[in-house]
Amino acid sequence: MFSHVSKSVSRFLVLACVASIPLALSAQDTAKPAAKAPADDSASKWDIFAGYSFLAPKGTVGGFSYNSVNYGAIGSITGYFTRNIGVQVEGDYHNDSNEDTPNDDFSGASGGLVFRFPTPHITPFLHVLAGAESVGSYYQDNTWGPVVTAGGGLDFNTPLFNHHLAIRLIQADYQFTRENFPDSEGGTGNFNIARLSAGLVFHGGSFVPPAAVTLGCLASPATIFPGDPVTVTATAGELNPKLNTIYSFSGDGVTVNGATATVATASLAPGSYTVKCGVKEGKPGKEGLKPWESADTTATYTVKAFEPPTIGCSASPSTIKPGETSMIAASGVSPQNRPLTYTYSAASGTISGSGATAAFNSAGAPTGTVAVTCTVTDDKGQAANANASVMIEAPYVAPVEPAEVKQLETRLALHSVFFPTAQPRAEHPNGGLVASQEGTLTTLASDFKKYLGYKPEAHLTLSGHADVRGSVEYNQALSERRVARTKQYLVEQGVPEGSIETRGLGKEENLTADQVKDMVEQNPDLSATEREKVLHNLGVIVWAQNRRVDVTLSTTGQESVRQFPFNAADSLTLLDKKSLAKKKAAAKK
Repeated sequence: MFSHVSKSVSRFLVLACVASIPLALSAQDTAKPAAKAPADDSASKWDIFAGYSFLAPKGTVGGFSYNSVNYGAIGSITGYFTRNIGVQVEGDYHNDSNEDTPNDDFSGASGGLVFRFPTPHITPFLHVLAGAESVGSYYQDNTWGPVVTAGGGLDFNTPLFNHHLAIRLIQADYQFTRENFPDSEGGTGNFNIARLSAGLVFHGGSFVPPAAVTLGCLASPATIFPGDPVTVTATAGELNPKLNTIYSFSGDGVTVNGATATVATASLAPGSYTVKCGVKEGKPGKEGLKPWESADTTATYTVKAFEPPTIGCSASPSTIKPGETSMIAASGVSPQNRPLTYTYSAASGTISGSGATAAFNSAGAPTGTVAVTCTVTDDKGQAANANASVMIEAPYVAPVEPAEVKQLETRLALHSVFFPTAQPRAEHPNGGLVASQEGTLTTLASDFKKYLGYKPEAHLTLSGHADVRGSVEYNQALSERRVARTKQYLVEQGVPEGSIETRGLGKEENLTADQVKDMVEQNPDLSATEREKVLHNLGVIVWAQNRRVDVTLSTTGQESVRQFPFNAADSLTLLDKKSLAKKKAAAKK
């Protein structure tokens, strides 16, 4: 039977392999950085393998054959001292229990050399190991003996965890071990073992050499005037934080301060200037013994000659009435930020003020445009001018509107135009207007044509409606035919087509029964008896009231009066006599 001590040792080896994973991953942090080098182009310095395996031993001890398949865990730690060669420590534990060979135990620990051939995607490897193997079964106590392992495998490199993880697709090994059991347990036994394993491999460290130091250098601002400061900043890349870094700058008026330098430009003539920048990296105190890695570059800046100032000038408000005042605002800029002086002058009127604002007074100035000149001068006598203009308007005289305009606007407040049920039809779009409604439109056209003589910009808006009967699509098309027929009639009467706008509303914005009832009660053209008869047929009246086209005058916004023509000779046609007859017959029953 496998002893508790040997089992504990084997399990400890496997757990030690897994527990060492964080240590191997942290080892990459202590290696010199390999910036800008793709992770899959490098070879790791440490590999930790943990996986699952099965083992098929072949051997005979005292007439007892070992030929079962044992399942277990395997792990290894490998440290590489070159890109291809390393040293490996491996441990495994296998156990199988069945009726034929109960409690077969194979576990061991070995060490040896590993040879690998890394590529960006797969890494084949071979290893040769030697160590100790513990073998036991139901018939033999666990006994340690020498073991030799030879084999290899294939790792698939993944991009997971920044290329720190690989999948060991297969590890195939041959093992030979010799165990000296007591004579009472069968004596000496030789075992030929086939072992297959698979699992995960964790990488740490890298053999990629550090990238060369890089250096960028920038002068800010890149363009200045004499006396303006310039800052030169050096930015180095691929530095090793464990090494010393020294920056250097050289050029006219340069003062070095670590990775930056300032340039005094007061004495520099206009032109382009260059500052040389350098960086060195090496071990502290060994500059003279070992060459430091270095990089050099340059930064340029330009000193411009002094320039005259510029100025902008504006008036607010730019249009005033006689006697009013306009504020003049000037905005001067000196490229060198030199002190500026402002002065103003005007062609007429008066202007006063200093600094960036002045007041223009139009008192005594003739109507029309007045030119205002704004001048700015710096302390070196360089000047710039800008102009603004102020329009002085002539006094406004309101035009006298003829009395006929108001009369026409009053008459244009006509009645809306009403249509019989379902008129005009799609097959007869030019029909539908009864005589009374043609008369309404004839009067409207006559008055509107006269009105256009006074206000040519005026236009009429025709809004068509339909009662609630019929589908939404049918009523929409019907309302559009009604406004089209109304517009056609007005154009035939001489109204310009461009002065008419139309819109079909279908069932939208229909008058409610309460609204129609109120309109009937307020209708001055109906007697009390007539009003009572109309309200008796309110449902039909509501339908008839919504079969209409409203007219709106653009200049005043007034809408046509929506009073149904109850007293017109053709009112029953508009009301739809058939509907009334059906209602009366129903009432008699």
